[in-house]
Amino acid sequence: MTQSVVLQVGQCGNQIGCRFWDLALREHAAVNKKGIYDEALSSFFRNVDTRNGGDGADIHKGKIFSLKARALLIDMEEGVVNEILQGPLRDVFDSKQLITDVSGSGNNWAVGHKLYGCQYREHIVEKLRRTAEHCDCLQCFFVIHSMGGGTGSGLGTFVLNVLEDEFPEVYRFVTSVYPSGEDDVITSPYNSVLAMKELNEHADCVLPIENESLFSIVSKIHQMTNSGKLGSTVKQNSLLTSSAGSIKTEQEKPFDAMNNIVANLLLNLTSSARFEGSLNMDLNEISMNLVPFPRLHYLVSSLTPLYTLADVNVPSRRLDQMFSDAFSKDHQLIQADPKHSLYLACALLVRGNVQVSDLRRNIERLKPSLHFVSWNQEGWKTGLCSVPPVGHSHSLLALANNTCVKPTFTELKDRFMKLYKKKAHLHHYLHIDGMEQSCFSEAISSLSDLIEEYNQLDATKGAPRTDPSRLKIAM
Repeated sequence: MTQSVVLQVGQCGNQIGCRFWDLALREHAAVNKKGIYDEALSSFFRNVDTRNGGDGADIHKGKIFSLKARALLIDMEEGVVNEILQGPLRDVFDSKQLITDVSGSGNNWAVGHKLYGCQYREHIVEKLRRTAEHCDCLQCFFVIHSMGGGTGSGLGTFVLNVLEDEFPEVYRFVTSVYPSGEDDVITSPYNSVLAMKELNEHADCVLPIENESLFSIVSKIHQMTNSGKLGSTVKQNSLLTSSAGSIKTEQEKPFDAMNNIVANLLLNLTSSARFEGSLNMDLNEISMNLVPFPRLHYLVSSLTPLYTLADVNVPSRRLDQMFSDAFSKDHQLIQADPKHSLYLACALLVRGNVQVSDLRRNIERLKPSLHFVSWNQEGWKTGLCSVPPVGHSHSLLALANNTCVKPTFTELKDRFMKLYKKKAHLHHYLHIDGMEQSCFSEAISSLSDLIEEYNQLDATKGAPRTDPSRLKIAM
């Protein structure tokens, strides 16, 4: 069994991380009735005997003593991390897993990347090495961050560089939350484009997620719940109920429900690494099968059924409907329409009581309506995990390497250029040591190159299928 480490950076990264650990514990508790520390738990948790005080020794078999998340919590403003440490999850993290400061990054990529990056590099490396030492077979780092703020975008991508330097063999999966056009952080286009250059160069796979998409999904769920279409009873111990079991009112942070969606994406993504299944899909297989060109590693995710996140008692959708939903715009976590764009490859990660024949039947049914690149017509990767999400019979996560991410990047470029042409707010960045104007021109040129690569692929859409010519061997 392999282990993975989660790095949550900045306010957004830590809030999503908090939801992820909460839901992961509930998921394992639902399966692991006997309280035995098993391989499934070891993929994201250590079992530590803390009875003698201090860190305690790891216990690899037998009874669960104290579970500690394989995680590093980083934020240059300590508010959110302190909130986590005072909340129900406080025992899952220890002080050796935290890196915090008090002043924050002021929504400035340069402060996060250049200033705090240099200041905390040794600290970060030391804590990463300690976390890695507790793993028998470290397979993957998950970085969770946002693109719009200063710490998430700046220090988040700095951490990515450190991972590549220190652990070049370990896969780097990044979950990046992109700001919406109406974002209240005026400098978010700068931060996002500067961060994009780092993602292009140092990530193995990026799962871009848009705040706008999450918001519209949550609004739809509320509409359906309030209209009575889904039945309005909320399940006990559901994702919308707090640890105390009391139902959250709508006055609570609107981000909680949005963060739940991202946390569920990560749970489904890692389910094969944690539980048994008839068709296991390793995390490294996702990168290997879905990323034919190193820079085109942005995967569009869609999740179904989405009402898991509303936690309402509803009959489970028919299996075939679930597959259709995964390819509809309403279920995408970025505002994109993959059906009318070009697929380089696609992965389907199914959980629950689903047969391989169900998978095959639905792929054959959907294939005619999807445009695959001519040299990869059979570009499907499938995984079946037998443990469904809590409270459901089955679920599906679709990951598409598809040119439909291009509009997101083009819009980001346009918002960047609007500011950059006026040289607006540049001085806030340029007075930071090591930050020069060339950083901006290199970042926008990296993004333009990426968009151009997608354009070239789009231009091949509809081209006749060609079988690659075989090598001729001289006799």
